[in-house]
Amino acid sequence: MKAFILDRYGKGRPLRFGEMPQPEMQRDDVLIDVHAAGVNLLDSKIRSGEFKPILPYRTPLVLGHDVAGVVTRVGPDVRKFKAGDEVYARVPDHRIGTFAELIAVNENDVAAKPRNITMEEAASIPLVGLTAWQALIERAAVRKGEKVFIQAGSGGVGSFAIQLAKHAGASVATTTSSANAELVKRVGADVVIDYRKVDFAKVLHDYDVVLHSQDAPALEKSLSVLRRGGTLVSISGPPDPAFAKAIGAPWFVGIIARVLSSAVRNKAARRGVKYSFLFMRANGQQLREIAGLVEAGVIRPVIDRVFPFESTEQALAYVETGRAKGKVVVKVK
Repeated sequence: MKAFILDRYGKGRPLRFGEMPQPEMQRDDVLIDVHAAGVNLLDSKIRSGEFKPILPYRTPLVLGHDVAGVVTRVGPDVRKFKAGDEVYARVPDHRIGTFAELIAVNENDVAAKPRNITMEEAASIPLVGLTAWQALIERAAVRKGEKVFIQAGSGGVGSFAIQLAKHAGASVATTTSSANAELVKRVGADVVIDYRKVDFAKVLHDYDVVLHSQDAPALEKSLSVLRRGGTLVSISGPPDPAFAKAIGAPWFVGIIARVLSSAVRNKAARRGVKYSFLFMRANGQQLREIAGLVEAGVIRPVIDRVFPFESTEQALAYVETGRAKGKVVVKVK
């Protein structure tokens, strides 16, 4: 099969377009004919080697975490899907490779594609949708009437998380540039802060939940906008000991996580708020829940650009600029 291949780790290292063996299927796998693949900053970080301590992939490696396509074959133990089903998935960390014509995925990580959207729109959802769901619904348990602050509202995670928080009944504040203000208002933001002109910590107070996705200074300021008993969920770090334990990381990774997160955990404790780091995981059941919201019109995918398969390298470079509004997708078929 044709794929974009990473031969060696390195920042900005080019991907090679070439042939790879078809994925080996396990008994509970479905083989997906890839129609579209989402492009994420995580792919770039893996390419540069940033995640080698916790995700030590062997090269040659095919990147790509999001997929939408058609099931072509199923393993003998598969019960949920059959050949011809249209599906979407965020593949598990140890089995990535959606920048290719085929991908094998465990049936429990797959869900039926929402019927009212295209393959490209479906491929834009899994990673950002699961991140938002696991942060806001699973981790923070956002409820009606609460106030939620979502950073970088015009990005892939932000634009999805705003819609999900609004569906849960929350009031939502977000940061973005003035150029993207209308976009975040359109997806439901109640309070829009131009981060270039206004310090959010000076205008936001007594929030119940913060979804943090920015740098360390923003993290510290985010603690100050929470009410006592509030929750901050970070998807940009630092990782905490609970994360290292959850992924079954080697003992030294747990020690590193403890050291890296000690300052923010101590500051959170002094303020009486909760801090946790989220590294989202594949989950087919949650994708089924999300598909229901998409089909009901509660959540709409936000896509910036769709690149042809042969331009996967350019799609990844575009994501690395940080200027994408919503998601970037590669159309494979």
